[in-house]
Amino acid sequence: MPEMLEVELYRQLADRATGRTITSVAVPDSRVLRGDVSVAGIRRALVGRPLTAARRRGKLLLLDTGDGGPTVGMRFGMTGGLVLDDHQAIDALVYGPAGFGRQWVRFGLHLAGRDGNDGGDLLLHDPRRFGRVVLDPDEDALGPDAATVTVAQLRHVLASRPSPSGRPAAGPPLKARLLDQSRLAGLGNLLVDEILWRADLSPRRPSGSLSGDDVNVLARRIRSTVAQLLRRGGSHTGDLMPERRAGGHCPKDGAPLTKSTVGGRTTWWCPQHQV
Repeated sequence: MPEMLEVELYRQLADRATGRTITSVAVPDSRVLRGDVSVAGIRRALVGRPLTAARRRGKLLLLDTGDGGPTVGMRFGMTGGLVLDDHQAIDALVYGPAGFGRQWVRFGLHLAGRDGNDGGDLLLHDPRRFGRVVLDPDEDALGPDAATVTVAQLRHVLASRPSPSGRPAAGPPLKARLLDQSRLAGLGNLLVDEILWRADLSPRRPSGSLSGDDVNVLARRIRSTVAQLLRRGGSHTGDLMPERRAGGHCPKDGAPLTKSTVGGRTTWWCPQHQV
C-alpha cells in the first residue's frame, strides 16, 4: 500500500508533467472528490492552468498550478497509483493490484504537450476507491515530514500532555503515535515496523517513556530507513519484510517474531531485542 516512499515515487513521475497545461479534467468516479468542490467546479478551477510544481508532504501528493490556480492534493488510500502518459511510477503494489487497469481510473488530468500539441494524461487509479482528491488541502494539518524530521521535532511528536497529577503522561503506544499523520507525516504500517525493529524499540512501549538517547536513535533510524528504502524502491523492501509472516524469525537474533495489533494495525516485532 502507498506510504511516503511510494508517494515520493509518484511525485517524481508527476514532476515530469510540470510545465504542461491542463486541457481537460476527467472524474469517472465523483466519490474521489473531497471538500466543497463539484465535478464542474474542479474543471472550472483547473482547465487552462499549467502545472508548475509537484511536491509531497507525508503521504500527500501536491500539484501546484499557475496563474493563481489551486493546489491539487492527491491521497492514494490503500491501493492507489499514478500513471503519466501510460508510464507507471510503480509497476505493482505488494498489497495492491498486479498492474494498471483503466477501469480503476478515478481522476485524470489531460495535458497538452510542451509544444502546445495534444499531450497525455496524469491519472489516479485505485481499485478499492480509498483515494481522494481535494483542492488546496490543509498542509498545516500534517506533522513534519518523516524524511527530514529533527530530534527536536520528534521529541515534540512523542510528547504528551501532563497527567492531572502533573506528572508526564505515558502517552499512546509508540507505533500508534508514529502512525498519527497529524504528528508525523508519511509513515505507514510497514515503515514503522521496520524503523522500530532497527531502533530496538517495542511498538507497544508508551510514546512518552523514551529517554533522550532513545529519541536520538529513533530520529536517526527514521531518516536513514526512509532514505535507504527509497533507494531500494519502496516501503516493502525492508529487512524485516520477508519475515512478516506466521513462523517468521527476527533477522537480527533469530527469535520468533510476535504478531500483535497496535494502533489498530497488524504489527510484527521481536520481543527479544525490541524493548
